[in-house]
Amino acid sequence: MPGLPAATCPTEAELEFDRQVEALLTTGLPEAVELAEKCFRACVEPLRDLLPPVPGAAGRIPFVVVFPTMPVRPVLEAVHAVGGAGFTTMSDDDLAGVRPVPQLQVPTTPYLLLDVDLGADPVDVPKGEVLAQVPAAGRTPLTVAEGLALLVSDPRVLRGHDSLFLAGSTGGDGRIPALWRSARRPRLGWDRDAPRTGPGTATCADRRGEPHPI
Repeated sequence: MPGLPAATCPTEAELEFDRQVEALLTTGLPEAVELAEKCFRACVEPLRDLLPPVPGAAGRIPFVVVFPTMPVRPVLEAVHAVGGAGFTTMSDDDLAGVRPVPQLQVPTTPYLLLDVDLGADPVDVPKGEVLAQVPAAGRTPLTVAEGLALLVSDPRVLRGHDSLFLAGSTGGDGRIPALWRSARRPRLGWDRDAPRTGPGTATCADRRGEPHPI
């Protein structure tokens, strides 16, 4: 009598992928983008075949599941920290005007953000000089959607960083969006309002998904 096929155990990367997808679901993201939960899961499921091995480099996050059309306010308000729910001080017009930097060619469908580094910018170095060093290191800055996905995947990411600059997005006028803790709550705003002690320019090594630019 032939033996039963051996059960396949999920890998560490697959377990983390499932955890992140569930975290996105708890924010109400499918409803916010008018997708049934079944359709949302179907959208992200192909990424399972693109998962990198984990763990990654020390101090870095191996991957983050990103939904590029993530609506800012409802998702941010669904993230809870010690001080309460996340919030933004950006106006609706500001949020509508924030776009990924075109050179990044961010995928238009769900994708994986790979090898995420939260950064630790030198306080005495101008932000422009820090950003100029990012491409030379073979990395690119994170967008607002990617910063939110990172925050949803682990609300604790802001505990060790006073602020995270999301220089992969721009309002078109030189301002850079940033995430930081305000009264122990996650806050999204402009870089000029963020605390200046211990900021970090969040970066990634790659984006893995359909390579169509927004």
